[in-house]
Amino acid sequence: MDAPELVPHADRYVPDRPAVQVLAELHDVLRRRRSVREFSDRPVPRAVIEGLIRCATTAPSGANKQPWRFVVVGDPELKRRIRQAAEAEERTFYERRANDAWLADLAPLGTDADKPFLEIAPWLVVVFALYQDDDGGQVYYVKESVGLAAGMFLAAAQLAGLATLTHTPSPMGFLRELLGRPATEKPFLLVPVGYPADDCRVPAVASRRKPLEQVVVWDPQAR
Repeated sequence: MDAPELVPHADRYVPDRPAVQVLAELHDVLRRRRSVREFSDRPVPRAVIEGLIRCATTAPSGANKQPWRFVVVGDPELKRRIRQAAEAEERTFYERRANDAWLADLAPLGTDADKPFLEIAPWLVVVFALYQDDDGGQVYYVKESVGLAAGMFLAAAQLAGLATLTHTPSPMGFLRELLGRPATEKPFLLVPVGYPADDCRVPAVASRRKPLEQVVVWDPQAR
């Protein structure tokens, strides 16, 4: 096997302020992110959505295969069809699939099978996971890779002042059919993107984050 080509890391990012300050500022932006279900129909330029996706595609991936596809929907008729199909799956979920514990956990969020935001938000971005690359080759750590890219997409949207929702109607096979994607691509996430409505409300519980000491375990020898 030939040795890999290695090049100098010449374009490294070096912050112009102390790292603690940079992270505090970033956290102050990200902590305000909420899953929004009340969108405005205010337009968002296509260039902004392209910018979000460019940020998302900087994510690391297994063997650098980048097993993701971002399908962007702005056509009102197609958004309507997506809403109809999503609501059909959601009705089945709320009526038959979800057990009592799951429904109880969802109750503080006030969600139900009605998803008007799928038509109101100016853009729907459907993230697909690729289980074969564009040349027909093998891919690795698909869910992990696509999850990282999706997280960076959400963070970029927050930094841009946009609202998002991670919508996952299950099953999501209808998205592949409606969007004409091949069998090697599996819907991973449906993300409405836009501005929140002027009178937007979010569940109170959504702002409650676990304290740091509850989510981190330090090596006893760490300094």
